[in-house]
Amino acid sequence: MASEGFASIEDVAYVDLGELAQIEAFDEETAQELQNRAIEFIEARNKELDDKRLALGVTDDVLEVEGITPAMAVALGEHEIKSLEDLAGCATDDLIGYYEVNKDKERVRVPGALDGFNLTSDDANAIVMKARVKIGWIEAEPEVVEEEIAEEGEAENNEA
Repeated sequence: MASEGFASIEDVAYVDLGELAQIEAFDEETAQELQNRAIEFIEARNKELDDKRLALGVTDDVLEVEGITPAMAVALGEHEIKSLEDLAGCATDDLIGYYEVNKDKERVRVPGALDGFNLTSDDANAIVMKARVKIGWIEAEPEVVEEEIAEEGEAENNEA
């Protein structure tokens, strides 16, 4: 599957079924079965992550922040970032880590709560800012609000 461009289970689960069926030796029935299994796997994994998130005390509103996945919510909880207010109070470095100089004048990496999620500093900053907007600490920038309104309108038109 990797040689056909499918790098993750999500790629298999959410690709157009026709693309899977085009793979050599796959018919539509096989493609459908693969896609169903991928979706079932993702749902089971997300249920397990959600149970762990809840056990850690991470609130539902943290998951409502755009860009936060169930796995990220668990990682945040493991770093005592459990509420929307906790997330909004983070600095970018709290999420992606930073370097500091120790007493021996060596640079030492201090890991962030979301290390391993391949977030850029811009990604982490966007998550923090979205949490701050959601909690009401700041207002969204007008062009962001306009883009969201336009996207919602497109979605409503597509549903009609």
